[in-house]
Amino acid sequence: MNAKSAISKEIFAPHDERMLGAVQVKRRTKKKIPFLATGGQGEYLTYICLSVTNKKPAQASITKVKQFEGSTSFVRRTQWMLEQLRQVNGIDPNRDSPEFDLLFENAFDQWVASTASEKCTFFQVLHHTCQRYLTDKKPEFINCQSKIMGGNSILHSAADSVTSAVQKASQALNERGERLGRAEEKTEELKNSAQQFAETAHKVRFWWDE
Repeated sequence: MNAKSAISKEIFAPHDERMLGAVQVKRRTKKKIPFLATGGQGEYLTYICLSVTNKKPAQASITKVKQFEGSTSFVRRTQWMLEQLRQVNGIDPNRDSPEFDLLFENAFDQWVASTASEKCTFFQVLHHTCQRYLTDKKPEFINCQSKIMGGNSILHSAADSVTSAVQKASQALNERGERLGRAEEKTEELKNSAQQFAETAHKVRFWWDE
């Protein structure tokens, strides 16, 4: 089980939540924390997770989750409701970049994702979730590549792939139908020719017998 699957099962499932996406991050500007919650210094991994409650009306939230060195478990840290998200900054709209900023009502964090593609995937899911679950006060997405806002998003790509597969299957069936139609026409022509030949042969034989 990978880290994100483990986070979903350990952190969100027990609270009747579904994790929609997650991105592993590091701070661009590290905070000096001499002593961690474990009682001493140590390294840790940080994940920014997007989740939604299964209970209606559904509520989406963004949660900071950590995994401390030497531990296989995860710890839920700060959590914000999606309504508290004010701005998502992709830093550079012209290239794939792992850096991004999140601005909340009462917090501002500067992050670096483990990879630019992981950040892009998280942004796509985040943007889609904001459009679906927020009726007003949607966060501002700035300095983001166009594929994040739609068009080439993974969600649209998946739909396009399905549509393309259906179209190809339909075309193949049509072509097969045309081939079968042509074969039936050819068979009918051969049948008529054979019948005409048989009739002609019968007439010739009748004439010869006379």
